Amino acid sequence: MLIYACVSAHGFGHGSRTAAVLTALHQRNPTWRLVLSTTLPEAFLRLALGPIPFEYRPCRWDVGVLQADALGADADATLAALVALEACLPALWAGEQAWLAEQGCPLLVLADVPPAAAELARRLNSPLVWLANFGWDSIYAAMGPEFRPWARQCHNAYRQGDFLLHCPLAMPMDWGLPELRLGLTPGSPRLDATKLADQLKLPADRERCVLVGFGGLGLSLDPGVLARWPDHVFICADPQLAIAANARLLPAGVRPLEVLPLCGRMVTKPGYSSFCEALTMGVGIHLVHRDGFAEAPVLEAALVRHGWHYLLSRAQALAGDWRLDQPLIPPSDPPLPVDGCMAAAKAIEYVAANRVVHSDLNRSA
Repeated sequence: MLIYACVSAHGFGHGSRTAAVLTALHQRNPTWRLVLSTTLPEAFLRLALGPIPFEYRPCRWDVGVLQADALGADADATLAALVALEACLPALWAGEQAWLAEQGCPLLVLADVPPAAAELARRLNSPLVWLANFGWDSIYAAMGPEFRPWARQCHNAYRQGDFLLHCPLAMPMDWGLPELRLGLTPGSPRLDATKLADQLKLPADRERCVLVGFGGLGLSLDPGVLARWPDHVFICADPQLAIAANARLLPAGVRPLEVLPLCGRMVTKPGYSSFCEALTMGVGIHLVHRDGFAEAPVLEAALVRHGWHYLLSRAQALAGDWRLDQPLIPPSDPPLPVDGCMAAAKAIEYVAANRVVHSDLNRSA
């Protein structure tokens, strides 16, 4: 069986989520062939999947929303990119259809969550499984009238799938498909936490350690803001921020989730995979508000329901007014289950074996 995963390059979170699910799938089916088709950096995917073997196809399947930094959105640039992608897709479909046909083995397309995967699956007569907590139809519908044709086009594509792996922390996905509602889908640490703490010279008190992370684009922060919190140690991926005396640079080849067990709190933007990992490991989230992206308020509301948190404005974030001396606000609802990766793997197996998904999948998966 060949699993061909079309992964959005909008952000690293899509790649992290797909990698976590494919890791669980590989544990159950180590002989299945995994192919990741995306313009996410291959080095990032190798780090995310670790020892799991996979093949890399550098294909751009969607645009997402173009951003200047972790908290901003550029609508005009996004529209231009959508037009440019539409012109490139026919050649991409034809090329990948030909390559996959040459492989001569059973195929399932897994998509997180590029709409163009629907046409590829149709051409190949392959089952198609969506892995998502939102679709670009909902994102574009909220960006103004000029995006409505794109939202309709995306929605029509999503309705063509065989099955939806419905992740938590989700926007509405009314695609008319059979679905399985998942628990959280976190990746798992692979490094020895004690050795990592010694390497980074971290204090033993977890509450004094704070992970600062704003995804691949990052957020330009003045290193001086960390001086407001001399009793804390900050772990960050930004070399410019890490020059502060009480900062530690995340070592090359170390995923942020590896240090989460060593941290009491995390300063971040709304992000599905970051939330999954922090909620699973009991890390409090100081969340910086984000405008212009419809998923952000949904994630913020979900955090209030399910995670220990503190909400910050962009101005507070830039000024270093992070309220680390304040008690975290407890969640209003119970914690979410953390078994989403294994449940997703079982569902993918079921769809691969049956093609026509039956109503009993929620019981059998």
